[in-house]
This record gives sequence, structure tokens and C-alpha cells, in this order.
Amino acid sequence: MGNGSGNFLIGTAHLRARDIAQAAADPDVKFVLSTDALELIGLSREVVQRSIDSGHRVYGLNTLLGSGRDTAVDEKAILAYQVQVVRYHNSGVGELLGADEVRAVILARLVGFSRGGSGVRPETARFYAEMLNRGVVPAIPREGSVGSADLTHLAAVAAVAIGEGQAVAADGQLLTGGQALADAGLAPLELAPGEALALVSSNAYSIGVGALVLHRLLRLADLADTALALSLEATARHDGGGNLSPFSPAVQAAKAVNGQAVTAGRVLRLLEGGWLEDPAREVSVQDALSFRAAPQTHGAIRWQVTALEDALEVELNGRGDNPLTDVGSGRMVSGGNFQPMQLALAFEALRLGLAHLGISSERRIAKLYPPQRQIRQRHLEAARHGAPLEPEELPGLLWYSAAGLLSELKVLAAPATLGAPTLSADVEDHSTLAPLALQQLERSVVAAEKLFAIEALTAAYLLGGAEARAVRPLGKGTAAVVDRFAGMLARHLPAAALVEQARVALNGLVDGLAAGGPGDRAERQR
Repeated sequence: MGNGSGNFLIGTAHLRARDIAQAAADPDVKFVLSTDALELIGLSREVVQRSIDSGHRVYGLNTLLGSGRDTAVDEKAILAYQVQVVRYHNSGVGELLGADEVRAVILARLVGFSRGGSGVRPETARFYAEMLNRGVVPAIPREGSVGSADLTHLAAVAAVAIGEGQAVAADGQLLTGGQALADAGLAPLELAPGEALALVSSNAYSIGVGALVLHRLLRLADLADTALALSLEATARHDGGGNLSPFSPAVQAAKAVNGQAVTAGRVLRLLEGGWLEDPAREVSVQDALSFRAAPQTHGAIRWQVTALEDALEVELNGRGDNPLTDVGSGRMVSGGNFQPMQLALAFEALRLGLAHLGISSERRIAKLYPPQRQIRQRHLEAARHGAPLEPEELPGLLWYSAAGLLSELKVLAAPATLGAPTLSADVEDHSTLAPLALQQLERSVVAAEKLFAIEALTAAYLLGGAEARAVRPLGKGTAAVVDRFAGMLARHLPAAALVEQARVALNGLVDGLAAGGPGDRAERQR
């Protein structure tokens, strides 16, 4: 694990996906393979060597791949075959991954080596660690994998490792893989028999970049809770709503939905010390379901995020190689562990969950539109009597932008994993399309963040009047958001800039807002 020196130790113990995400996002972190990990990698290589010495056919070691699985590779051509495998699979298309995503991919593969299933040499594993530590960034195209091992993504890394392919320099320019290695003080890696397939046969893109998305999702539910708390106060001030009974401990204790009580507790802490806690306040007996059932909706997302984290860690800490180098039996065994079905379905489910979260958010925004219209009518009436027309602090059609984002969330919720055709002469007749499901989830997260920013801005605009706040004080947490947003609104920014600044500000605020309750701590420490 990480320590105070900025090193991240990769041993044989369980690694957490959120730790992988944090390490990959920080280019200053250095990666070290433990003695135990290197010993296990060495033992797995001994298994490969015994298979070579036996002369038995082993998939990808001394045979072709895919539909050529039963065609032998001549012993004299095996080293050349390693290069051919890398070149053949380096076929990705589309825009390049960002530097943090590339680091996450290489790191996930390096962790895979440490589990002892790949059969690479210890020096090969150390080479991958050095690529990370010396800032080598292979140019990895985003598209190309069908989710039965991220072959094209990993081949782009392997191509640079052998001194071919392309890499991205610090200034963003492309250079050859050989030049990137030379600039980092590394000589190209010469692959041993079987290593080419071991380098590319992994779901390291889905795992590594999935961990980065998990990092955003862990905060996303907090963003939604914060926007919800602000909307509760806004509807209380302008429409007689804001009933807090659905957030009470009694309601949460009555139904054990994982995450539901966490959301309810966070909302109550955001509202602590404010007018909504006044028992004498007149309030509707029931708000609309977008308010009243929010703990259930938001809580379900928290449960789904936990399921994604579990699925990522199954893949991260497992041995997804094919053939599997099994140290226990001393054999190389063909299998299907490269098929990350659980992970693909977790990506799928979350997009559907985010769409439901978006429906509730957009409906709350819609209910906050009438009081905005009243404010604008007052401004127009004042202008009719000779006063200058007040500028728009909140762009009037942000609700429409929210509706568009919701529509995008609904479209993105459609299944992605069912569309793969059969490949390689019908040998590869089922694929997970986990990378596509992940990429659609990335888009969903971005759309959801913008949607919650619009909800929070809309509510903050309606809560900003100092006179009203003196009579009906806000909660400590919601007041902090309104105060932060007041400066943005006063600058009369264009809608796109306003929403982006609000999204960034919310992400920065949620770590400190409403923290400290027991349910919240349990959720974060799992």
C-alpha cells in the first residue's frame, strides 16, 4: 500500500480499487513490487518454463491464437512470434486515453502480474513498474476491445515496451515508443516465450479506468444528497414543502436498504441548525416522491457503487489470464477468467441507476421553476416603473438543459453488453463489451454531475436573499453551499461556465459537508 514516502507497494495482499485510482491519478507516486510478489511471479514463470520444456501444446505459448488455436508455432519462430502477437493486437482506434487513464491501465496489469497467473518473468514486471515510475505514457486508443480481455489497449502498452508503437510526451506530442523509452533511460524489453500473450490478455483497461470512474462515483451520491438538501429548503421557502419525516431514523430503520440511511443521515446533517428543523413550522404532510422517496433512490445508487467496487476488486485481485499459470498444480490451464461479466453488468446497472437519480433531480428542478418566474416578473414590474432591468443571475432555461441531460442519461441507460458479434471464425462467440459499458458510464457520470450542479444552483438562487435567511435560517451545510454559489451567481456568468464552476465547487465541497455521522463513516471505511 501507499506510505509516507510516496511509494505504492504491490505485494500479494488484497488491493482496494479506490487506492488504485488514487495512485494512478498521482504521477508522483512510485510503484514497488514486494519480495513476495516477485517470488510468486518467479514461481509462475517456472511453470511456463516447464510447459516449454515438456513440448506439450499450450494455447498462445506454442500455438496461434483464436481460430488458429490448434496450429503449432515452430520452436525456432517463437521469439519472433512474440513480436508478431504484439503488432497484430495493436489495432485500437479513436481518441487517446488521458495520462491518468494510461497509468491506471499499466498499474492494473502490473497488479495482475503480481497475482501469479500470467507467467511473465520478474524482470518484465519490474519493467512495467519502471514505465510507470519514469513517466512513460503509451498512446492507447480508446476503442478496440470487446471485453474479452482488453487486447488492443494492452497491446498499445506492450508495443512501447518493446520499443515500437507510439507514446505521448509531456507536452502532448506523439513520439515513437523507442524514443520514449530512451528518454526515460530504458532499453526496449525483449519478450520471452509466452510473454506477449500474457502482456495483452487482461482486462486492465476496464479495471484501471473503471477504478477511476469508481472514484468519481463515490462522490456522486454525495453530490446528489447535497443538491437534494438545497431543494428541500427551497421548496420549503417557496411552496410549503420540505417535510423531513421521510429522512427520520424511524423510516430508515423500517427498511434495511444498503445506503438509504446514509443518504438520509447526510441530508439531515446538511440541514442541521436550519429552519426546516423547527417543529412549529407549517409544512405539507407529504412532498412529491422526488423528495419523499429520495433516500430510497439515492440509497440504491450507493448500493450499486458498492457492487461496482466489489466487482472491480474481484478482477483486480484475481487471475484473469488465459492460459492461467497455476502455481499450485504446476500447470498452464486454458479457461475463461478473461471474461469480466460481473464487472460489465455492474457498469450496466449503474447507468440505469443514474438515470433514475436524474429523473428525481430534474423533477425537483421543475418544481423550483415557478418561484423563479415570480422573481423575474417582479424585476419586469420594477422596470416598467423606470428601474433598470435586473440582470439574470440564473440563466432562465437551465431547466431545459437539465431536461436534455436527463434525456442523455436515459439513452445511456440502454444495454451496451448485448451487442457483440461473434469473432475469430465463431470461436469467440460471446463477449462482454465491458469497455463500451464503461465508456457509457463515464458519459453518464459527467451528465449526472452537471444535472446535480444545475439543481444545486437553482435552489441556491432561490435561497440567497439575506432578509429571508435571517427569518428562516439555512442549515449549516446548505448555507455553506449557498454562500459559495452566491459569488458565482453575482458574476452573471454564461450558463456553461456557471454550471461547470458549480460542478467543480460541489465536488470540492462534499468531502467536508455533512461528514462525521456513523453511517457516513461506515460507508467510507468499508
